[in-house]
Amino acid sequence: MKKTFRIGGVHPHDNKISAEAAIEVFPAIETAYVSMAQHLGAPATPVVAVGDKVLVGQVIAEPSGFISGYVHSPVSGTVKKIEPRADIAGNMVPHIEITVEGDEWMENIDRTPDIIREIPYTAEEIIAKVKNAGIVGLGGASFPTHVKLAPPKDKKAECLILNGTECEPYLTSDDRIMRERPEEILLGGVIMMKALGVTRGYVGIEENKPAAIASMTEAAKAYPQIEVVTLKKRYPQGGEKQLIDAVIRRQVPSGGLPIETGAVVQNVGTSLAVYEAVQKNKPLIDNVITVTGKCLPVQHNYKVRIGTPMSKILEVAGGVPEKAAKLISGGPMMGRAIANPDAATVKANGAILLLTEEETRRRPESNCIRCSKCASACPMGLEPWLLNKLGRAGLHAELEQERVYDCIECGCCSFTCPAGIPLLDVIRISKAEVMKIMRSRPKK
Repeated sequence: MKKTFRIGGVHPHDNKISAEAAIEVFPAIETAYVSMAQHLGAPATPVVAVGDKVLVGQVIAEPSGFISGYVHSPVSGTVKKIEPRADIAGNMVPHIEITVEGDEWMENIDRTPDIIREIPYTAEEIIAKVKNAGIVGLGGASFPTHVKLAPPKDKKAECLILNGTECEPYLTSDDRIMRERPEEILLGGVIMMKALGVTRGYVGIEENKPAAIASMTEAAKAYPQIEVVTLKKRYPQGGEKQLIDAVIRRQVPSGGLPIETGAVVQNVGTSLAVYEAVQKNKPLIDNVITVTGKCLPVQHNYKVRIGTPMSKILEVAGGVPEKAAKLISGGPMMGRAIANPDAATVKANGAILLLTEEETRRRPESNCIRCSKCASACPMGLEPWLLNKLGRAGLHAELEQERVYDCIECGCCSFTCPAGIPLLDVIRISKAEVMKIMRSRPKK
């Protein structure tokens, strides 16, 4: 019997309509707009000035805190501007604008397709290389990877889980890299296992990706320390807490961290980036982005340099069809609306989804009928109907008591609600307010 997590979950239609679109290298761009806020934590601090010449892979910004990361130039050329620029939500974020001139790379980056299997580095050297390469989690959270590879001394890692579930509808970038670059992903896993000091590794892949399962399973024959685990199709299995439960049958305690189960979870895209950083000296300067939607005549999976305007990607993909009413960065469940199509891509961008008006139309809201579907679907064991009621009343103490901070904002509650109540919208706002209150308290 295929494994899955034990609490809640739903599964909307897959809509993996771009799954057979092989990865294409996106054409060269004229200008790159590199954000300083491409990771969870403090924005990076620029270390270049206007007029400076930069090469592909050169450090252009360095971390400004413990939870922060290096940023590298994705192109070669001249720094034109360093100033705020609007991100996908329209918020002004510091960017470095680079006028592209050719494609000259740093000399130490190995650009050959040769796979390097020997790993001569110590755990400390691996973590340093990952940090210096600016690697962040590519599953969406953008948490700096080097921090995850060095858990607190009182938290012992026992295994590594590579997340290849890609449970969000429409997304196929992880599917494609598992099909096309399986050994490099596994080597990235071996490298991270060495950094963590663990000997067990797993790759969790949902059953609706048979080609990826076959590709990774065949490659894993050479890496007996890593097991490919086929999982039952279920959303949001890509969540760290749900994936840990599915693969090793351990549950993260309320308010706790995944490491408390002994597991460290990394996305398969992150694992590929780690391999390239450690074995090839290549920093995180590009990623694979799915461009998809039922209204789009041709589906794409592009390997895109970070800092590419989304409007440029859409232009190359054939333009925005007349039927498209909404652009989303990510999938329909947890993705964010693109308010500014001229925003540039960042490290964790995984998809641009085009939806029609019919696909985005919300049902009219009616009264809650106490059907409990939202509670049954919640993968964190919460009661969304109650959190919605408390949130609308502004009862923050009661929201904290009901563990609103455990909400992973997956949207299962809103998806299942027959009354069309925007449960996630209310809960997300309420959670932010409660977390603000909790952070303001004096630390014990």
